[in-house]
Amino acid sequence: MSFCFNFDLSAQTTTSDAVDGNKEPNGEKESDTNCTEDINVSAGPVKEAKEHLPPPDPQFLPIDVVFETVAIGALPPLHFLNETIFERTASERKDEEKILSHSTEQRSDLISGMYEGGLKVWECTYDLLELLEKDGETIRGKAVLDLGCGAGLLGILALKRGARQVHFQDYNSTVIEQLTLPNVMLNCQEDEDVDCEDDKKGKGKGKIQVKEDSEKKGQEGVNSGHPPPKKRALDISRHQLLKRCYFFSGDWRTFLPLVLKREPKPKFDIIFTSETIYNTAYYPALHETLHKLLAPDGLVYLATKSHYFGVGGGLHLFETFVEQRGVFSLCHLWDGEEGLQRHVVALRFKQPKIC
Repeated sequence: MSFCFNFDLSAQTTTSDAVDGNKEPNGEKESDTNCTEDINVSAGPVKEAKEHLPPPDPQFLPIDVVFETVAIGALPPLHFLNETIFERTASERKDEEKILSHSTEQRSDLISGMYEGGLKVWECTYDLLELLEKDGETIRGKAVLDLGCGAGLLGILALKRGARQVHFQDYNSTVIEQLTLPNVMLNCQEDEDVDCEDDKKGKGKGKIQVKEDSEKKGQEGVNSGHPPPKKRALDISRHQLLKRCYFFSGDWRTFLPLVLKREPKPKFDIIFTSETIYNTAYYPALHETLHKLLAPDGLVYLATKSHYFGVGGGLHLFETFVEQRGVFSLCHLWDGEEGLQRHVVALRFKQPKIC
C-alpha cells in the first residue's frame, strides 16, 4: 500500500479552523484555557470505546498465518502479521468498520474519523524499540499502556519483558481484533515453541526472521522470494501471558472514562505511544489521557516525526501544547538527523518547586 494521508476536513470538524488545533483565525495559538471545553468539537465525531476479550475459540489464530519478525539487538523477537495479507484478504475478514476495504480502495494509510493508520507499523515504532534496546529499560513487574497500539509491538515487548499487565488501545476495533490480538497470540505461541525446544534440547531459538537493516524492517519475507514463516493454531487457554493483557478500541475521549471504570483504577508506570501526534485536534484528548492514567512516578515514551505533512501536527506543536498545559516536563531522548527528522521524547509529571 502506498503511503498517503487522506483527511476529509468536513468529516473531522464542524469549523474551518478546528483542524489546525487551538488556533485563532490569525494563526496565533490561543490560550489553553478553552482546550478542555472545546475537546469534543476540535477532535470531531466521538467513536465509542469498548473492551475486547480474547476469543474462547482456540482456532481464532488461523493455521499457517503469514507473519514477519523484527529482531533488534538483545530484544526478544517480535512477530506481527504481514500488512500485505490484509490488503489481499480484506473481503474475507470480519470488518464492521469497513476500514480494510476503504483503505485499500483509497490507497490511504489514514482516513479521518474512520481509520487512523493502525494496520501499518510506522517508522518511529522501530526508533523506540531501538532506544529501549540501547537503554535497557526495566519493565518487569510494571503496568504498561500501549496507546494507539496498532500492531502492538511495544506492548508485546513489555509483555515479553515481564510486565505485570499490559493494556492495548487503538482507535479501530478491526485493528484490535484482526491485528493486535492475533499478534499477541503469535508471540505467546513463540514462547511456547521456545519452551518446547528448551525441554527437548536444553535451549530453543524458534524459527524467526531477523531484520538487521533498519531500512528493510517489515519487508523481509514479503519480497525476498522465500516462503514466509507460518504458525499453527494457538490454544489460548494454556497461556498465562494473555491473562495479563487488556484490549480496547475507540478514541481517547471515550477510552479514558471506560478504562477508569475498572477497579482499582489503573495507573501506568510506562505509557508507550508512537506516531500519535500527527493531528493537533487530538492533542487535548491525548494530554488528558496521559494526565489521568500515568502513575505519579511514571514515564511516557513518545516516538514521533518533526512534522506530518498534509495533517499539520508534529513535535514542535506538541511541545508547545505540553508547555502551555504545565503538567508534564518533556525531554528529548533521541533525535534523528537524516531525512524527515524523527524523535523519541519522554514526558514526566513536573516536580513541585521547593522553596
